[in-house]
Amino acid sequence: MLILASASQSRKKLLENSQIEFIQIPSNFDEASVKEKDISNMALELSSQKANNILRNIKKLDLPKEFNYSSWEILGCDSIFEFNGIAFGKPSDKEEAFIRWKMMSGKFGFLHTGHTLLLGNLDLSSKVINVSKKIKKIVSSKVYFSKLHDEEIKNYVDSLEPLYCAGGFALEGRGGKYIEKIEGCFSNVMGLSLPWLRESLINEGIFT
Repeated sequence: MLILASASQSRKKLLENSQIEFIQIPSNFDEASVKEKDISNMALELSSQKANNILRNIKKLDLPKEFNYSSWEILGCDSIFEFNGIAFGKPSDKEEAFIRWKMMSGKFGFLHTGHTLLLGNLDLSSKVINVSKKIKKIVSSKVYFSKLHDEEIKNYVDSLEPLYCAGGFALEGRGGKYIEKIEGCFSNVMGLSLPWLRESLINEGIFT
């Protein structure tokens, strides 16, 4: 059974649409406690912290009754958008979102998603956990933005969608029409590289 250690609805929909069996349990830890200057490494470290947070607290979780598989996987993901060497998380307000889009208009940036996959087995009665393997990977996609007029940017910001997304845009939402093209993994821009996950699971004998 796969546990998605994230509250992200985008990641949830990606797994659902791919018909990968999973349960979603949001991870809860202080992201500000992670100190890392390299942007892509920061995404990887945050993904690791999310997965490990679920691992540490799994004994406290009310797992569904059908969660009695001998093997289990915990998937932690975190995405950070890099523009001109600067990390863009979620904009703090509409003003910041507008300023960012003015800068990004007609240009490109990189969406880095850190992936951490913990594999092991779980005894449901005792909740004894044994991690047999940890797989970590940074997947980066190059995102090109269309040249936008100020009114288009304002309308998009007023929708409030940018305030809930890393980088201030959602490929699967209204922001999709403002993205010119993508070089690299498409689903990675939505927070999870499905090709990487599929390959990782298959390599471990876990077929999806």
